[in-house]
Amino acid sequence: MSATAEAKPPNRREQILAAAAELFARHGFHGVGIDDIGSAVGISGPALYRHFRSKDAMLGEMLTGISEVLLAGGQNRAARPNTLFELVRFHVDFALDNPALITVQERNLGNLTDPDRRKVRALQRRYVEIWVEVIRGAVPGISEPSARAAAHAVFGLINSTPHSRHLDRDEMADLLTRMALAALADAPRTPTALSEHPAG
Repeated sequence: MSATAEAKPPNRREQILAAAAELFARHGFHGVGIDDIGSAVGISGPALYRHFRSKDAMLGEMLTGISEVLLAGGQNRAARPNTLFELVRFHVDFALDNPALITVQERNLGNLTDPDRRKVRALQRRYVEIWVEVIRGAVPGISEPSARAAAHAVFGLINSTPHSRHLDRDEMADLLTRMALAALADAPRTPTALSEHPAG
């Protein structure tokens, strides 16, 4: 595929989703109306219904799309050498390059319709399982529960970045990658390991 083809501009549906993500992240799902989204892309609110049947449908497609991209990216990185670094850097890059989407995903799962929520949760579980498998392969002796807890802790670290950007993008990416890898390398091997090393 040529570079020109890869760089094709977003279509109207993609533009609407991108604008909706920015608005949902800034004002919350319930704080944004159809007219607000339409205004952001230069069309009337009712005209949006030619592309999406409802605001709920926009959110469903948005969060399903995020989950599918993360799963596909995780599967791709899991097949590469230096898998843990590749997986961590992939998630870091996604979070830094898509702060609005990360914010919407963090805050709006509860606003999905039941079918969309089930679909997104299923995709997310598959993504987490990739992390668990990769962590267990990279960290000797770590238990499955500890690997799962560590994965979620790293998600929390990385996904908090839309709210605290103090460095330029590349510096932030390097910092988050180093912090995540260090945290995973030092993760307790069993769920009870922390009790053996009390703080203080």
